[in-house]
Amino acid sequence: MATLFPTSVVGSIPRPLFVRDLINDLPPLPRERFDREMDSAIRYAVAMQEHAGLDVITDGEWRRKSYIGVIAELAHGFEVGTNPSDGRPWTLVTGKLSPKSPGFIANEISFLKSITDRKVKATLPSPALLGERMWDPARSAEAYPRREDFVRDCVPILRREVELVRDAGADIIQIDDPHLCLFVDPDVRAKYEDPDAAADFAVECVNSVVEGITGAKLAVHLCRRAGARVRGEHSHEGGYRPILEQLNRLEVHHLTMEFTAPGAGDMAVFKELRADFEIGLGCVSVEPGKIDSGEAIAARVEKALEFLAPERITVNPDCGFAPGSAAEVPMDEVYRKLCNEVEAAAILRRRHGG
Repeated sequence: MATLFPTSVVGSIPRPLFVRDLINDLPPLPRERFDREMDSAIRYAVAMQEHAGLDVITDGEWRRKSYIGVIAELAHGFEVGTNPSDGRPWTLVTGKLSPKSPGFIANEISFLKSITDRKVKATLPSPALLGERMWDPARSAEAYPRREDFVRDCVPILRREVELVRDAGADIIQIDDPHLCLFVDPDVRAKYEDPDAAADFAVECVNSVVEGITGAKLAVHLCRRAGARVRGEHSHEGGYRPILEQLNRLEVHHLTMEFTAPGAGDMAVFKELRADFEIGLGCVSVEPGKIDSGEAIAARVEKALEFLAPERITVNPDCGFAPGSAAEVPMDEVYRKLCNEVEAAAILRRRHGG
């Protein structure tokens, strides 16, 4: 019998300063030494999650310069630099895409599988998210005059990586799509001539990436930019109802949804989702300095149980703990949050069996 209320992270874990120096080549190191130090760092991230008691773990996305910039490891056509507005890594498409080094994310999973006996999750950016973040009307126009054409060219690159990640043994393959979740916000919808068509396109591209993939659980993380609270940025408001039609067309097994923020809307929306969806319930705040107790986390899950059977719920934070490669989030705080998440799952199992 499967364990009820399995626990996990969404993906990213805060990078200690020395890990940020490693990925930013400060100082430049021979490849062998870089790999040795990064492997050691990831062993620590894994041990932290295991000691907290998580059922499903990731490598924290520590090998990536940015969580979506990983696409530049998979394909030629990108210019990697620094965003002049905030100093964070900035990747733009400036040339036609072609395969570069398929297997970068699959290699993350291979190493992760070699150091843990827990279930493991791989994360990939959605095509529409790459279009939102990496296409520039001036600098990308020579290769891709239209954003949509760039997004479509991302699909085969990502699909090949999904196949390799599956073959490497990932238990869960998660597509991160904060772009789709923008369309819950009335202010964002007002900027589009046809917001539903734009949301439809995002779903179409995700479905093309995962079509026919078997052998792993397929998931979509519907990020409402909860992670923006880590950096003091705007979080988009609005319940999930405006994109329900699109969500129900996603050809995946699992939806990770955020519910700690007041603007997330009513959990009654679960009644309108397909009955076969497993729900990764965002019930642990990622806001710095806010540590939810195990009882508070369990109380959020109890609200969801008014609409979902226990077998359909997994327990996780709202978002990644390290949105943005330079986010300053204390590791000890994250560890305590994960311990409390595991405590909440234990409380729920005592109440509901499993």
